[in-house]
Amino acid sequence: MTELGTTLRAWRDRLSPAAVGLPAGHNRRARGLRREDVAELAGISVDYLVRLEQGRFDSPSAQVVAALARALQLDPAERDHLYRLAGLHAPGAGEISDHIPASVQRVVRRLGDAAVAVFAADWQLLWWNKTWAALCGDPLTVPPTRRNFVRDTFLPDGPRLTQHSVTSLVVGSPEAALVADLRRATGRFPASRRLAALIEELTAGSPRFAELWAAGTVGLHYNDQKIVDHPEAGPVAVDCDVLTDGEADLKIVVMSAVPDSADEAKLRLAVLAGN
Repeated sequence: MTELGTTLRAWRDRLSPAAVGLPAGHNRRARGLRREDVAELAGISVDYLVRLEQGRFDSPSAQVVAALARALQLDPAERDHLYRLAGLHAPGAGEISDHIPASVQRVVRRLGDAAVAVFAADWQLLWWNKTWAALCGDPLTVPPTRRNFVRDTFLPDGPRLTQHSVTSLVVGSPEAALVADLRRATGRFPASRRLAALIEELTAGSPRFAELWAAGTVGLHYNDQKIVDHPEAGPVAVDCDVLTDGEADLKIVVMSAVPDSADEAKLRLAVLAGN
């Protein structure tokens, strides 16, 4: 077992199921989280985590390291140590962070009736709940590099993050709002190589993105009303609210239906169909 594997196992053992919003259960033999728990929280396969812990693979990508740091609720010093154990440079000052503070994780896990996802400042998907996966399609079926909402919007070829048809009901251009929000991120993270690479990719690959980017508009992505055309539940009307955490500019997207409405019943049906 490598130092990376030993450390991952130690951090997994110290974290209780309750700390990540899981029931303790009566048949749990693990002291802390099971491998299945961590794999689900990080959005990776159990086999991949087993190989990391057993030292059969010790070079995970930066995306996987960031996901493991979130799942294990590491503090900044521990997160940086995990990057170094994986042979990677920890994100420097001015780089976009994929870290979700434990307090934010506790909040979003309590919103189980709504479809909730957390995105980084460049709209890279970091976390989602089961209701989100049921309503929009399971992000686990999409490679991590494709789990970016801006890339999904403007470069639709390949696996789609948004797997069901979605229609916006708000007057205006959701695409323009998304690009304006991304330009705002360049002011917040001017030294981010990851953000610069994303913008270069989108500008070269999407004439529509290039046109909107050239307009120079800066702004926040506004809240929206959407209809999600779910294959089993049918069209589901939801309010889409975008919250931010402040310093890291995380985007917490919450899609909810009007209480006691037909759409709320359809949302519950979508979740049942996804189980």
